[in-house]
Amino acid sequence: MMRLVILESPFAGDVDANIAYARSCVRDSLQRGEAPIASHLLYTQPGIRDDTIPAERRQGIDAGLAWRAVAQASVVYVDRGISPGVRYGISGALQAGIPVEFRSIEGRDVGQMISEAAL
Repeated sequence: MMRLVILESPFAGDVDANIAYARSCVRDSLQRGEAPIASHLLYTQPGIRDDTIPAERRQGIDAGLAWRAVAQASVVYVDRGISPGVRYGISGALQAGIPVEFRSIEGRDVGQMISEAAL
């Protein structure tokens, strides 16, 4: 059975680059035998939620985090940094008692990235 994970990576900012990165993260997660939910790729599609409207952005983030009820882990990909939205996801996972894992698909030092983000 595939492990259910919430995938965390930045979205706001350089949206096009962040979408491309998030897609690579989904691919990596699938290759690890996981079933990831990447709500920032799903809910931000045209006609669903507008990420530039704060209330809609928050609703999309919260909808993705509702998956905590069934997720076995929150997987944070750190290559593009740890954004406020990613921090929010990490905090929610920790509060829910869900394990948080940090990963790099670009061979970066994950420990250093976490230290720089002051987590």
